[in-house]
Amino acid sequence: MNRREFVQLSATTALTANITLAKPSTELKELKKKIFITGGSMDSKFIMYIAGLTGKENPKICFLPTATGDSLVTITRWYDSCSGLPIRPYVQRLFISSYTQKESFETVLLGMDAIIVGGGNTLNMMVIWKAQKIDEVLKKAWEKGIVLGGGSAGSLCWFEHGTTDSRPTELTKVDGLGFITTSHCPHYHAEAPRKPLYWAKIKSGEYKAGYAVDDKAGIYFEDNQVKKVVALDEQSNAYFVSLEKGEIKEDVFQKEILK
Repeated sequence: MNRREFVQLSATTALTANITLAKPSTELKELKKKIFITGGSMDSKFIMYIAGLTGKENPKICFLPTATGDSLVTITRWYDSCSGLPIRPYVQRLFISSYTQKESFETVLLGMDAIIVGGGNTLNMMVIWKAQKIDEVLKKAWEKGIVLGGGSAGSLCWFEHGTTDSRPTELTKVDGLGFITTSHCPHYHAEAPRKPLYWAKIKSGEYKAGYAVDDKAGIYFEDNQVKKVVALDEQSNAYFVSLEKGEIKEDVFQKEILK
């Protein structure tokens, strides 16, 4: 190789190296899938915890009151709970008219930083969601990194299945969206029939192992893994209930008390 060829080759190699080093990354940062559930309560402290998970100042948080049929009482309670908090609260009713709502559900919900689902009749809520394709929108929101949350019906909906009072006469099984691939029991100690039924369903194999939560406790899931457990008082806890050698095993999570 003569000197001229060597110089040309060296210049080309250096240029290629510089291009490689200067090339911006085209890989998108992987978004965390975030869900925060409580056993029943959606206290202002829990709302603020969800707000913190968004990583935004004055986050936009939308409330879905579907499980109470968009009850005005439930909506008023939501706004009262948000009063004075550094958030921007919204409500998305599903009992609407095309004459009055001009934005699609998808446009509204995917424009939020967090979505909180209220309590009520889980079974009816799931049917309405599927009819309006809210289930599909919520999956997009979850995959987009929008924080999802709720308690009671608003926690059951994120799991594969769990115990509900949505039908007459007794507690029964209800299927959720399955974002979290286990079972769930809200109101674990607040309502006497819940715990024994949950244990029996897991022991029989009808339910998967799963998470039971007291009304004033909450679990934060990140990418389907328990990241943190919080509570409003020392008496409230979250549990993982499973079957081991044919017997029920109940593990209590360590928790942080929210101030």
